[in-house]
Amino acid sequence: MIRIFYRSGSELMLAQSEKKFAAIGKENVLWIDLISPSGEEKRATESFLGVEIQSRAQAEEIESSSRFSEDDKAIYANTNFLSPADDEMLMDPVSFILLDKVLTTLREIPLRSFDTLQRKIQALPDQFPDGFTVFVEIMDKRVDLDADIVELISKDVSQFSKRINQQEDINEEFLLDINQLQENAMFVRENVVDKQRLISNILKSKRCPKDAELRSDLGIILQDIASLINHTNFAFERLEYLQETVVGLINLDQNRIMKIFTLISLLLMPATLVASFYGMNVTLPFADKWWAWPAIALLMVVLVVGIWLTFKFKKML
Repeated sequence: MIRIFYRSGSELMLAQSEKKFAAIGKENVLWIDLISPSGEEKRATESFLGVEIQSRAQAEEIESSSRFSEDDKAIYANTNFLSPADDEMLMDPVSFILLDKVLTTLREIPLRSFDTLQRKIQALPDQFPDGFTVFVEIMDKRVDLDADIVELISKDVSQFSKRINQQEDINEEFLLDINQLQENAMFVRENVVDKQRLISNILKSKRCPKDAELRSDLGIILQDIASLINHTNFAFERLEYLQETVVGLINLDQNRIMKIFTLISLLLMPATLVASFYGMNVTLPFADKWWAWPAIALLMVVLVVGIWLTFKFKKML
């Protein structure tokens, strides 16, 4: 699928066919959005722009340290957009090409931030004079969505903390849930840091417009990202603390169980010794008396009670 936003006179138009390129001048194009494009759509876009558009596989293989590049024609940028899926986070690569103030995006799936922005562009076309302003708006919306994800993680952390305080379902499965939330927080932090590096590189690029307002907007986005990183770090530290607390509580429960087993063993050990002694197939003292077995039973009870009182007196129970 292809969506071409271009100006025709004072109006902003939307075309959804690569055949429209023949009737549109490059200077009138604002944004070319490619969504899982066909071969024809991709080739037509490359021919129109005069640059090569990388494939999804190429975008996924790019190292995080090489997600930004530029040449004498355009700025090339790649980043991942996060989307929550059950208990995990999915990362979908998005590629950006900024050429002569024309923005080209390549993605494989629909993204809410893109759909919202496209409706805004059609409603308020005067706010988007070129592709750079569209790119800034995409980054701003994306950072807002990342902030929502961080807020959801913080809420989950608070719920986990309440469950620990109430000692509700504190077990190995709960520990795995905390570990999964840690993984999600780590993904969010890596993703936000990736955008921070991307925007910083664009600000340093010679091809970035000198427009003070646009640069100010990018600077504000960087500040928002910095606060998000701090918030994510705090949530990750809280999760580490909760993880250590859960491990400590599980160890206490295991120690309590072992203490009970040890106490039972110690209580029964003297009685077991007496019973084993009188259970031997030899002649023993008082074995021929009628009161021998009640006396032996009483002795075992006295030993058990005596050991229990000793432990209780020493506050070992």
